[in-house]
Formats: sequence, C-alpha cells, structure tokens
Amino acid sequence: MIKDFERIIFPGITGKDNKDWQKKIADLSRLKISEAALFLERFDWQERKGIYRALIKSSVKRIPLVHAKNEMELDEFVFLWWKFKAEYFTIHESSFGFLDKWQGFQKKLYLEMNTDNYVSPKVAVEKIGGFCVDLSHFKVAQTRWTKDFDYVYFRKFKPYFYCNHLNGYCPKRITDLHTIKSLKDFDYLNSLPKFIFGKVMGLEMENSIPEQLRYKKYLVNLLNKKFNK
Repeated sequence: MIKDFERIIFPGITGKDNKDWQKKIADLSRLKISEAALFLERFDWQERKGIYRALIKSSVKRIPLVHAKNEMELDEFVFLWWKFKAEYFTIHESSFGFLDKWQGFQKKLYLEMNTDNYVSPKVAVEKIGGFCVDLSHFKVAQTRWTKDFDYVYFRKFKPYFYCNHLNGYCPKRITDLHTIKSLKDFDYLNSLPKFIFGKVMGLEMENSIPEQLRYKKYLVNLLNKKFNK
C-alpha cells in the first residue's frame, strides 16, 4: 500500500469564533494556498455565511473535506460541492436524524464516531459513503475498547474507509488534542492499523496555519515511512 501523504493532508480552517477563521483564511491567502479542509461544527449560520463570503474572495479553490453541522441546509452542501469541489462531508452519529434533508448527498457523507461507548441504533454506515475516522478518537476508543471501536473495527474488510480527521493524542489522559504543542502528540499514529487511513486527511487543529504547515511536514515524513517501508 503506497500513499503520498504530501498530496492528501490538508490544513484545516477551524476555530471557535470569527477571529479564528478570519485569521486562518487570511493566512491561507497570504501563503497562496489553494486547498484546505473546512470544519464548520462550531459556527452558526451567521458565521458560516461570513466564512463562505471570505472563502470566495480567498486563494482557496478546493475544499476536499468539510466537517458539516446538523443544522446545515442542503443549499450549503450544494454550494460547497459546486464552488469548492467538496467531496467528503463528515458527520457525527447524531446526524443520522438529518439525512432526509440532505437528499442527493448521502453517499458523500462520512461518519466520525464518538468516544462515549455508545452507538445509537439509528447509526448505519452502509446508508452513507463510509467512515471519516478521526484518528485520535479511534486511538481513544481502541485504548478503552469501547463500542465505538467495535463498530469501526469489525467493518475493517468493508470498503468504508475514505477520509480522516488528524490531530493529536495524549496517552496519559487518553484523550484527543486539538491544540498541538509537541511532535510527540503524533507518536500514536505509528500504533494505528493501516486500514483506517483514507484518501483525504484534514488537520483538525486550533493551531495557526503556519504551525499546521510545519506539523504537516512532520506528519508527511512520519506517515510515508509508516506506509512505504
């Protein structure tokens, strides 16, 4: 299995409020970066409108992965797919209660599992495109051997694994890390099975774009070694 992680890892537009996404989009434009992942989960409709308008004026031309929010309407999916060639829309377990309003996009949806040791009976990955394995979530679930882990692992021979969220992991606290402070926060990646790594990986980090790009260089080297020995 040979992957070129330089081509499939993308910096992420993340944050909690306007100043976070504004700074990230400004940095992408300043650095003339044309591709990025977009994480919309924390933003309400007014903030998302601002994000979309800023993206249209930015250097970003392609957004391969979008982390969607349950309140998003079909028009938002269509806009991101049409304007920015979005291929992978990642959702949560709770999102299965909203599939009907996203007609035509079900097979572009990819499930990110929780880490709460509970899988709702409404969850049915075969109804959508497959999994978006959040790599640190998987490590948490694997370490605790939760029902979330079982749901993913026992489907390892299915063609369900297409994309990922990539962030850090703290082994002492057994938790994911979204603000990276050390390269050691990525050590856990070497312990993960190869089948969960997909074709597109979005950096889900609060870190600035320049910091994300530095971490990307390290991750490309780490994962290329892991996969191409």
